[in-house]
Amino acid sequence: MLSDIFYPDNPKRREQLIRKGQELRDLMKNNFRATNQLNDAMNKYLSCSFEHISLNENATLRENCTLIMGCMCNIMVVVERIDRELKEKLEPTMYEKLRKLSLSSADFKAISKALEAVCGIATVESTVFVGYLIDNVVTLANITKMYAVIGAGKLACVRLAVVFLGIDMIVKDIIGKIERDQLKKALEEYDKVLDEFRPASEQYQDKITYVRVKIEMEKEDMLV
Repeated sequence: MLSDIFYPDNPKRREQLIRKGQELRDLMKNNFRATNQLNDAMNKYLSCSFEHISLNENATLRENCTLIMGCMCNIMVVVERIDRELKEKLEPTMYEKLRKLSLSSADFKAISKALEAVCGIATVESTVFVGYLIDNVVTLANITKMYAVIGAGKLACVRLAVVFLGIDMIVKDIIGKIERDQLKKALEEYDKVLDEFRPASEQYQDKITYVRVKIEMEKEDMLV
């Protein structure tokens, strides 16, 4: 590429941008997968009827962000309602035990009536899952907020297929003119997004994975 002779750092910047675009794609893909796992758990343990969502590579970042945000907001509505009603029905000490998942078999029996009234179900699994949900409202809110930020950012109108394919399609119209400045600005935008989106996504995914193991562990402990 002729412009590379005059701007030798451009090839390196293109490679960096490709890697950052792929990382953004992978984070979003894994978040969609984790959200579907959360949907399944909501349906299984709380008798909800959430449907799976899919990442659409032919849509823009904003459109995909809007999709997952809508799903997360619907989940948050359910979680906030359950949290609010349990606070009203349980003694503060018992509510805190539920939130921290430090329940004995006796505690479970004591709160089963409240859970039945609020959730329509009071199994050990649903109890653990509810405790997990109300203790992780902030995590759910943070990942939803991050999608709102990305959806409103400079990358929002870029189709995911373009992001996934790399930088060639993004810079083809500016090669030989202002590619260096455009590459620099694009890298800065990716860095800004990934610096916050990466840890929020990893925490969200880890929490979803953790609760699946925690439910089985707590189930055994409560029934002892």
